[in-house]
Amino acid sequence: MILGFLAEGPLHGYELRRKMSQLHGYARTFSDGTVYPAIDRLVSAGALDREFGRGRAGAGRGTLRLTDSGQRRLRQRLSEADGHDITDGGRFTVVLAFLSHLPDEAQRRAVLRRRLEFLDRPVNLFSEGSRPLREAEIGDPYRRGILVTAKATRRAERAWLREQLDAANQMVVP
Repeated sequence: MILGFLAEGPLHGYELRRKMSQLHGYARTFSDGTVYPAIDRLVSAGALDREFGRGRAGAGRGTLRLTDSGQRRLRQRLSEADGHDITDGGRFTVVLAFLSHLPDEAQRRAVLRRRLEFLDRPVNLFSEGSRPLREAEIGDPYRRGILVTAKATRRAERAWLREQLDAANQMVVP
């Protein structure tokens, strides 16, 4: 997420954290103790440059910029998105938010296909032994609600992914 936002332009740390919270904060919060050590690691790795200047009230304020190395790292992370970056909805949201930074259309389609393949697998949220329970078999209305909304969300996302992949396939000239 840090690399993705900085690919769009330089930011101060507090602006970066605000953008991160806007994108992903509904599911989790980002503390200074999480964001700033991650920034420090990316600066140490050469993925980011930090330039200090004076902020309001004379306090030092760092502006963060993505380096060429950081740009390559972002593109690699996006093109190789797999595992939890595909199966976890929150993490996939982050991948999707920055997928346009991946210049290769075929690589973008491959990421979308990996997500679609995951979503095409059957969902087993509740079971009795090893047998998955269907919606009608779940007596608890709240658990049934989890299943109903999960199915609707998956159905909508699968439709959107297919639409994107179909549109991309139509753009390819044989």
